[in-house]
Amino acid sequence: MDDIGSMLPSHTQEEVSPIKKGDYKGDDGLIRCGVCGERKQLKINILGYSRIVPCICQCRADELEEKRKRDEYEERMHTVNRLKDASMMASKFRDASFSKYKVRPENRNQVKLAWNYVKRFHEMKEKNQGLLLYGPVGTGKSYTAACIANALMEQSVTVVMTSFVKILQDIQSVGNEANYIQILNSASLLIIDDLGAERNTDYALEKVYNIIDSRSRTDKPMILTTNLELPEMLECTDIRYKRVYDRIFETCYPVEMKGKSFRQIEAAQRFENMQKFLG
Repeated sequence: MDDIGSMLPSHTQEEVSPIKKGDYKGDDGLIRCGVCGERKQLKINILGYSRIVPCICQCRADELEEKRKRDEYEERMHTVNRLKDASMMASKFRDASFSKYKVRPENRNQVKLAWNYVKRFHEMKEKNQGLLLYGPVGTGKSYTAACIANALMEQSVTVVMTSFVKILQDIQSVGNEANYIQILNSASLLIIDDLGAERNTDYALEKVYNIIDSRSRTDKPMILTTNLELPEMLECTDIRYKRVYDRIFETCYPVEMKGKSFRQIEAAQRFENMQKFLG
């Protein structure tokens, strides 16, 4: 028969609920917490064996819960940072977030759509539904895409965010296009910035098509940004470009990013501030 002693709790008082200054013995002879007044010890009986064992008072329970939350947060941030390190995202976008977004009347609906995309990403992924953010330079297309990326990575979703220019450079440097595309397609969401900024050579167009086509075939969503106008893509007759755009519109919903350039607005504000300062 097993030793009865081995059946009794073995954690020490220090491990469970340390005795601190101000703690006191109650009428039952057991230690109580000097702050919350709850017991830190219990008297138990097992098969005729009596023993005083430590227990957790409310103060200790709160302390352990706080530590659990702190540990969970640190682990989550460690996971997010690892995801961002693997995301290929440019450093300038790593802190992009919806909480910092400069929402204006002309972009309010677009920001809401982007946030809804994050909230319903599981459904978007199931449907292989992506986005095409298009509009003039400086209207927040890349920043919006980065906000989506960071919000998803905070939920432990794998994201890759790069640009077509960078992709073409990487393919030339690594020399193994198939393996490189496989890395891009391993992410739950692929974000590619600046469609149309790459050199318009037959080689570049072929690589762009291969990237988009292979992504579509994985049944995983992608988000693209471009300075091109929607009619320019929809009405294109050049077969080299048309097959690229047709593939994009099969899975990406076009979202126009409207308004004045953020960069121009900020530059004008800096100019005005300097005029006041120097005047």
